[in-house]
Amino acid sequence: MQFNSMVFVAFFLVVLGLHRLPISWRFKKFNLLWLSYLFYAGWHPPFVALLWISTIVDWELGKRLHAAQDPGRRKLLLGLSLTVNLGMLSFFKYSNFLLENFVALLSMAGVDWTPAAPDILLPVGISFYTFQTLSYTLDIHARRMEPAKSFLDYALFVSFFPQLVAGPIVRAGEFLPQCEHEEKVSARQFGWGLSLIVIGLFDKVVIADGLLAPTVERVFDTQLAATFADGWLGSMGFACQVFCDFAGYSLCAIGAALCLGFRLPVNFRFPLASASFADFWRRWHISLSTWLRDYVYMSLGGRRVNFARWAFNLLVTWMATGLWHGAAWRYVLFGINLWLYILIERAIVLNVKDRPLWHTLPMQFCFACIQFIGFSISMTVFRSPNVERMFELHTRMFTGSLEGTASLVTGFPLQIVSTMIIGMFLWHWVMRDSSLEQLAERSPWWLRSLALSILLVCIVLMPGGDHAFIYFQF
Repeated sequence: MQFNSMVFVAFFLVVLGLHRLPISWRFKKFNLLWLSYLFYAGWHPPFVALLWISTIVDWELGKRLHAAQDPGRRKLLLGLSLTVNLGMLSFFKYSNFLLENFVALLSMAGVDWTPAAPDILLPVGISFYTFQTLSYTLDIHARRMEPAKSFLDYALFVSFFPQLVAGPIVRAGEFLPQCEHEEKVSARQFGWGLSLIVIGLFDKVVIADGLLAPTVERVFDTQLAATFADGWLGSMGFACQVFCDFAGYSLCAIGAALCLGFRLPVNFRFPLASASFADFWRRWHISLSTWLRDYVYMSLGGRRVNFARWAFNLLVTWMATGLWHGAAWRYVLFGINLWLYILIERAIVLNVKDRPLWHTLPMQFCFACIQFIGFSISMTVFRSPNVERMFELHTRMFTGSLEGTASLVTGFPLQIVSTMIIGMFLWHWVMRDSSLEQLAERSPWWLRSLALSILLVCIVLMPGGDHAFIYFQF
């Protein structure tokens, strides 16, 4: 069940109708819980059992962690939580990858072995809700929070349908306090929630799927050779596509939750025109970046170590970022690529940060352009179907095309995608210190209504099917 489908529209209307009934807050939460399980069962019903396992295991371990005083027992309980959650994640997401590499190692040693393919179906959103439940036991272990008082509240925290399959990754300390008392949804809050859903669907359906996806797919998914222009157009086009796709989902999730009286954390803050790579990751997929910072990077020592150890801590964090996205070597390369960006940037910043020219607006704009180009290069690593296609595109992008190769993207699609790339970059530059809510507050009601009406018309008229959100595969 996807946000960009009529099935979800009908489902959400039922949810809103039940949530508005004059019943107790406890029954409303119970309704949200079973409807969330129904929402997740829409993909593959048996996988609801994985949600139950994570929920029950961490509920019990959380209570025992809080009560335990012996450091050894506390480590054992935390280790059990990590084993269960990361074990399920590893089995479903990384089994094929590990088996393929084990077979490759045997082949290098002269052993020819061809095992049967595991054919394991990846549960949608497992990376998201695994990190979400882990934050609960990790925070209790660190004495940052106490266990939830209500099992119903905790189960709803794990499975709340708006952000269940693609984030934002919500932490227990952010969500559980909202379960204690019902927040009456005002007309203003409800209207803004619906507005965010419309904006998110426009980003997904119109920009990501309708305008950008055909060109990106033509560049990345064909066997034909790409030109210099094709490589850069496809990479920058995918950088914009994945933003609109993922940020669009986040806006829908935040908007749907807001209509129900819950507030989810912001996941994107106009990142494409960030003036540095470090700032980019403070604006892109914020819930994952902060999760890895707090639970991986800081647990390794963060920056409170010498340079070599700091670089190693950073490498581990970025490789975890890459592998979180998928079980393939190109995702490992993606993480290493981002690690190198941060290292190079830090070396430069340490030498020039005190110079006045560094902080001028023209220089900041130049840095934003460099950051966007660098991010687009990393998106080639991320999007390519295999390592061979990645190297081929990078060769074209950095050395030019082969003589006689025809362009893959020409005519009207070329004009559309080029305009979208430039327009989106400039939009992020203008909005980098603002937000959609601030923009709406500064606009008269009739202009907001007109803009939303236009977006709705574009969503309805955009041809094409219900394309899955890109991050569902993670």
